[in-house]
Amino acid sequence: MDLAELQDALEDAGLSQYQAEAYNALLQLGAASATELADACAVPTARIYDVLRDLETKGYIETYEQDSLRARACDPETVLEDLRSRATMLEAAADEIEDRWEAPEVDRHMLSIVKRFETVFQRAASIIREAENEVQLSVTADQYEELKPALREAFENGAIVKVSLHTDPERDGPSFESMDFEGVVTEARHRTLPTPFVLLVDRTQTCFAPHAHSLNEYGVLVDDYTLTYVFHWYFQTCLWEVLDQVYSARDDEPPVVYADVRRCVRDIEPTLSEDATVRATVTGLDTGTGDHVELTGEITEVYYSGMTDTTAGADSTPALSQLAGQVCFTLRAGEETYTVGGWGAVLEDVEATRVTVTKLEL
Repeated sequence: MDLAELQDALEDAGLSQYQAEAYNALLQLGAASATELADACAVPTARIYDVLRDLETKGYIETYEQDSLRARACDPETVLEDLRSRATMLEAAADEIEDRWEAPEVDRHMLSIVKRFETVFQRAASIIREAENEVQLSVTADQYEELKPALREAFENGAIVKVSLHTDPERDGPSFESMDFEGVVTEARHRTLPTPFVLLVDRTQTCFAPHAHSLNEYGVLVDDYTLTYVFHWYFQTCLWEVLDQVYSARDDEPPVVYADVRRCVRDIEPTLSEDATVRATVTGLDTGTGDHVELTGEITEVYYSGMTDTTAGADSTPALSQLAGQVCFTLRAGEETYTVGGWGAVLEDVEATRVTVTKLEL
């Protein structure tokens, strides 16, 4: 370290420019009178006495009288201890700043924008483990492998786990045929086009980041029911409905579990139109009070906005576009009849978070 760098370091440690210059010169001279020191550095003679007094107060030098006021540098132990403690504190501050920048704690704000994908990914792993009802995830093959432990935990907790998997045919890496989905995923679909990272958990939390080929790196963290619903439709239309299924752990025979009323209606409408008996257990929320409800009974009819006389029938499973509006079914539970809707239900009696078809007989 040369003199100029030492000067800068002393100023960073809290000395003024004149104090650093005077102390630097005194280290070279060993001892000097005030006027000799002023001549040896850039401190004006009129200021040298004030500078020496301040350095003595800080413990850098000591002054004494010998015909005139003289000064010498103190044993540097105290100075060195101060400088090293400052260095330790600055290093710790640098580490803390890095930690806070890379992984900021996500509070209860509705929407957070972050700079780094790592922040999004770490948040995703955390909320997947907390999933109780449904996980919808769009990932690359490598990202899937990293999130597999969290997905397995969600699956074992009873969440329905849907994974839209992207593999790049021009890049070496695992193919979907070689990937392990059992005990981790309820259903997986596959695409080869670049895909953004999208995660939706329990209708409330969303993590989003552009795909790897995007020019911008950022992430969006959402903790809001309505905003997550917007991402849900993006996931359904672009990352799920149009893709080929490559794995399913769903049973063809009851009990069959649904987290999406639209999916349930699509599956049961053909059999219901043939006068089948469909019994189900519905868990969800009373749309009037917000209270948790659980109902068991028989599904007697289905309704959706795109329904016409020609769409009802055994061979006419409704397209997703026909289910974009209101979708519901009627459940007769004992002496009472309830209308059951899905995510965002307002007109129905119950917003279902899970429908379990327990019996389906022609």
